[in-house]
Amino acid sequence: MADINASIAFDKTLWRQDIRGSLAHAAMLARVGLLTASEEQEIREGLNGIAEEIANDRFEFSQELEDIHMNIEARLSERIGEAGKRLHTARSRNDQVATDFRLWVRDAIDGISGQIAALMRSLATRARDHAADAMPGFTHLQVAQPVTFGHHLLAYVEMLSRDLGRLGDARARLNECPLGSAALAGTSFPIDRHFTAAQLGFDRPTANSLDSVSDRDFALEYLSALSLLGMHLSRLSEELVLWCSAPFGFIRLSDGFTTGSSIMPQKKNPDAAELVRAKVGRIAGDYMGLLMVMKGLPLAYAKDTQEDKEPVFDATEAATLSLAAMDGMIRDMVADTGRMRDLAGTGFATATDLADWLVRVPRLPFRTAHHVTGRLVGMAEAKGCDLSDLTLEEMQGVEPRIDRGIFDVLTVDSSLASRTSEGGTAPENVLRAAQLWLDRLGENRS
Repeated sequence: MADINASIAFDKTLWRQDIRGSLAHAAMLARVGLLTASEEQEIREGLNGIAEEIANDRFEFSQELEDIHMNIEARLSERIGEAGKRLHTARSRNDQVATDFRLWVRDAIDGISGQIAALMRSLATRARDHAADAMPGFTHLQVAQPVTFGHHLLAYVEMLSRDLGRLGDARARLNECPLGSAALAGTSFPIDRHFTAAQLGFDRPTANSLDSVSDRDFALEYLSALSLLGMHLSRLSEELVLWCSAPFGFIRLSDGFTTGSSIMPQKKNPDAAELVRAKVGRIAGDYMGLLMVMKGLPLAYAKDTQEDKEPVFDATEAATLSLAAMDGMIRDMVADTGRMRDLAGTGFATATDLADWLVRVPRLPFRTAHHVTGRLVGMAEAKGCDLSDLTLEEMQGVEPRIDRGIFDVLTVDSSLASRTSEGGTAPENVLRAAQLWLDRLGENRS
């Protein structure tokens, strides 16, 4: 029973938040006359002393005291006597842990949001550097149309911006203070929950005491947002792994983010990218695990919710490490722009430009232009050449209205330059978008 019941092995992570919540609670109790000024001062000094003990690894955690709340409260009473025993007036461990956990998740959101913004800056900086460098764009992992490397990198900036927004939304929703809800029904003491909420940086107190102590939506929403973030990082990792491989050869990573083989001396394995790619499994698993814990719980608090912290701590660690590694790889990678350009026009990547020209100049209906282009691609494929290597006479044999102007749109550069629609890959668009993101993220370098 002692082993299954105790949570101190992991919830000691909440010690900063627990002390912060207790300081605010003590200040409120003194404000409404439930503590004297001298008692509140003793409690404040005692809690600050305990914080120093924990920070300096001089605090002895006890499994017999079950959790971080009882460990700190017991130590406080040891240090200051009777005043320490008054601290738990008008609160329960139920609203205490709900408050501590919200504070911890809020702090974690702030930290991870900063990391996401840093990665977005790194991506936008590299996108600006490569705004005009061509690479093959893919659909179904088949060469589709030329794009710029900068445009490709900015796609991940957009994904991360949505992750940042989701975390911001989750933070706004969790920013209500449960403290003062007590065990489940509120308290008969004349407390000031608005004061406590303000002391802890919450927007307001929670509105329903039953919901206050049993709600873990904020943790699930946070894990959901981290799961999407992990998925985006996994997709980018997959691309880095592909780009590093010999068949692609688009980028190189230094020894700082790769490892060698135990038997193959030539190998340079992108292990950091592979590990980031895998971390989403942990994060999404943590989300599903907590979802299953919560799905059948009747109101109000149940001990099941003790299982809420480990998945949140684990997912946070995985996301934090993944973001740090990815930011390092993006800043570290060296692009082989020549290799990317060589491949940007392969696989008849300018076929869409040919079809667009047929619609725009001789004004063929698009479906007709699509059919004509398909026949010309088949002809080039049979000859083993690119579209631009077909003669004008060969093209006119398929569609007589084709003239020499067609050759102006069959180059990679002309294809890129033509994609000027909002959000398109034209280098001028990419440069503008990259700089816009850098300005928005607080890095204004020309």
